[in-house]
Amino acid sequence: MSEFLLKPRICFGQDVLSALRDVSAHQALLVTDQAMVKFGLAARVTEILGERGIALQIWDDVVADPDIATVVRGMKLMDSRYPDLVVALGGGSVIDAAKAVIFALAQTRPDAGRLRPCFVAIPTTSGTGSEVTSFSVVKAHAEKLVLVDPSLLPDIAILDPTLVASVPPSITADTGMDVLCHALEAYVSRAASDFTDALAEKVVQQVFRYLPTCWRNGQDLQAREKMHNASCMAGMAFTNASLGITHSLAHALGGVFRVPHGRANALLMAQVVAWNADYQGQCDTEAAHKYAHLARLLSLPASTAREGVTSLLVAIEALKDEMTLPAGIHGTGVDGEAFEHRLAEMVGQALRDSCTPTNPRTPDAQALTELYRQAWSGSAVQRHG
Repeated sequence: MSEFLLKPRICFGQDVLSALRDVSAHQALLVTDQAMVKFGLAARVTEILGERGIALQIWDDVVADPDIATVVRGMKLMDSRYPDLVVALGGGSVIDAAKAVIFALAQTRPDAGRLRPCFVAIPTTSGTGSEVTSFSVVKAHAEKLVLVDPSLLPDIAILDPTLVASVPPSITADTGMDVLCHALEAYVSRAASDFTDALAEKVVQQVFRYLPTCWRNGQDLQAREKMHNASCMAGMAFTNASLGITHSLAHALGGVFRVPHGRANALLMAQVVAWNADYQGQCDTEAAHKYAHLARLLSLPASTAREGVTSLLVAIEALKDEMTLPAGIHGTGVDGEAFEHRLAEMVGQALRDSCTPTNPRTPDAQALTELYRQAWSGSAVQRHG
């Protein structure tokens, strides 16, 4: 049996943060980070909640790549004054931390007789799609663990492009490439469907059209809104279809060397697309034909599957170049000897990653090792024909 889960309620558009006024609650927990406090975005939320007379507790020290200790700290805070509303304001790390805290507290205190709080996610980057996914990534030492459970889905997602207008170009590039990767991986996933395909196709078109504009001019609110919506749609696609080995490899690379997640995906994406398409061989896989269809949707040459895959690979690399992303992993400052020393460890993590089983081709350790080495150098994929 196949299914497509539709949740949460999505409010989108400029200044839609005001939708928070329609949420009823007595006690709220705001989960955010110091950047949101510094730039005044947290104050916009607390003002709305304060106007409603909602008692508020604030957890504002969530950091990037939240670990188990962070989750435990949040659990203690939430348990001390249990809320009927949780609002997560921030990027994927903040929303993932809120998800993990709500989930873990429900698992460890099942006899407390508490109802699950209403959960509102307000993303301030256009990247992870965490506001509409049943995924949460938590770091355990040098490994990123991916939690997957329907109960992790927020109840309401608020997509306000004014909240992402000040995101710097480098983060815009990283998170935007994450959106593209979500769409590409959901599109060729073993669990893909007509529903997820429709979302992924639209996302790919919007990323190539609007991401460069957002990178050049973050104050262009129309482009920001289109990318914010694309991020959400990509999340809807992959929470239903799952992902693939670009994410598995990126999770391990980020866990070991702290390469930002979106950037890690950007540096691995083209190599994985080529491998899924069997580009070095016949280039006649189902994934190859789907990639070629995407190329046609982008008005790129795609008279054959190989030509279409080539066009898509060139477009991905051109997008990276336009936004001055590094050519390969070596350009992120990771030491070459350390990379080789921990390569087998990363490969092992990627093989165990929950995203690997839905990749269209089943990898082994040798294949993942070669993909890492290709991505290290950033060398162009060898083209045939």
